[in-house]
Parts: sequence; C-alpha cells; structure tokens
Amino acid sequence: MIIFIYACDQNGAIGKDGDLPWRQSTDLQHFKRITLGGTIVMGRKTWESLPNKLPGRRNVVMSRNERSDVEILSYEEVITLSKEQDVFIIGGGEIYNLFIDDAKEIHRTLIETKIKNADTFVPDIDNLGFHMISERHVPAGDKDEFDMVFQHLIR
Repeated sequence: MIIFIYACDQNGAIGKDGDLPWRQSTDLQHFKRITLGGTIVMGRKTWESLPNKLPGRRNVVMSRNERSDVEILSYEEVITLSKEQDVFIIGGGEIYNLFIDDAKEIHRTLIETKIKNADTFVPDIDNLGFHMISERHVPAGDKDEFDMVFQHLIR
C-alpha cells in the first residue's frame, strides 16, 4: 500500500529553500515511530537534504540518474513493491504529486503556523475521498517551534 507521511503548515507548505521550514522534534519522533522497519521513498532533492540514510528503514530514491549511494526505483517499481508491502512516500512535492492517485493512507502533521515564502507544497487532498480516522493535538515540546496536530486519514 502507498502511504503518505508528511508535516505541513496551515497552507500545505512542506519546504522552504530545500529544507523543512521548522524544527519539530516531536514530529520527527512521530515520523520515526511510524516508518521504522519500513520502506521509505523520496525524490532526489529530499534525499540530498538528509545527512545520511535514515537508519532502520529501506531508503529508496526516485531519480532519473543512477546513484551508488542509495537504491533507485522507478514509479512502476515502487507501485509493484507497494503490492507486497507498505511503502511510505516521504517527499518532496513532486513525488507526492506523482503518487497522489495511488495513496490509500496519509499520516499528516499539521504544524500550527503559516510559513512565509514557502516553495514546496503537498497536493490538496480535499475532495479526493480521504477521511479522518484519528486526530490528536500535541502542544509544542521543549524542542518544537509550534503546536501540531497528528492526523491519520484513509480512503
């Protein structure tokens, strides 16, 4: 199954200048808890924004160019893999757009802010048949900039 996981601001922004536009330790822990032991799929830009492979997960990058530092799969190969196991799409914006029709589940963290001059957004999921199965408000912790809401949606 194709599963999206992302944090966005109140306008759907997920990135600014090639990076996350906030520091949310609680959300990163949430992300790790959900994806640990699974396969994560990302675009080249997301891969290059990471310091290293994310440990405890199969790291897959979608790229037109061969790489020796990470596994590369095509869209078709990711879809085939998703029929055998859960595949977490972790960004960026182009990759979310590519898989939006295939996604069956979303783990979304709404960061309670609006980022100025954001340059990367998730697709609008309104009217795509997703419905909320859980939602939990989480106040900002010591290592968080903003309050957040963890949401789990399915279709």
